[in-house]
Amino acid sequence: MRLKALAQLWSRGLPGGLGWADVLHEAIVRVLDGSRVWPFGVPILAFLSGVMRSICDDYWRCVRREQRLLVSRDGQGQGSSSADPIDELADPERVAVAVAGLAEVMRLFAGDPVVLKIIDGLANGLVARDICRAYGISALDYDTARRRMRRTLLRHQPNWSAP
Repeated sequence: MRLKALAQLWSRGLPGGLGWADVLHEAIVRVLDGSRVWPFGVPILAFLSGVMRSICDDYWRCVRREQRLLVSRDGQGQGSSSADPIDELADPERVAVAVAGLAEVMRLFAGDPVVLKIIDGLANGLVARDICRAYGISALDYDTARRRMRRTLLRHQPNWSAP
C-alpha cells in the first residue's frame, strides 16, 4: 500500500500514459536486474521511493528534451542552436497542476504554523538544519511536523489527480 501511494505521488501528472504501476514496476525491475543497488542500511521504502523519483525525473527530462527538438525560438524546427524559450518556461499544464497542488497543501496546513514554516523553508531551498535555525524550530518539532505532513499528504493525495 505504501509503495503504491509513493508511486502515485511521484508519477502524478506524467504525460504519455505512464502510470503509477509502470513507475513502480520499472523501479522493481531496475533493482532486480542490478542497475540500481540497494545500499546497506537504507530502508526499502526510502530506497524504492528514490528509484521511482529518479525514474519520473528522467522521464520528465526526456519529455522536455523532445519538446526542445520540436520547438525552437526561430521557428526552424529541429536542429536550432539557439536557446529555446521552453528551457526557461515550464509547461503550462505542469504549472497549473503545481499551483493547484500548492493551494491544496496550503489549505491542508492552514492551521499548522510549524508546517507552514517548513513549507516556506523548503520553497526557499533550505535544508532541515537551516529551516530549524531560521524559524526557531527544534529538531524534534521539525521531525514531528514532517511526519504529520507526510501522513496528511498521503491521506489526501488521491484527490490531486492531474487535469
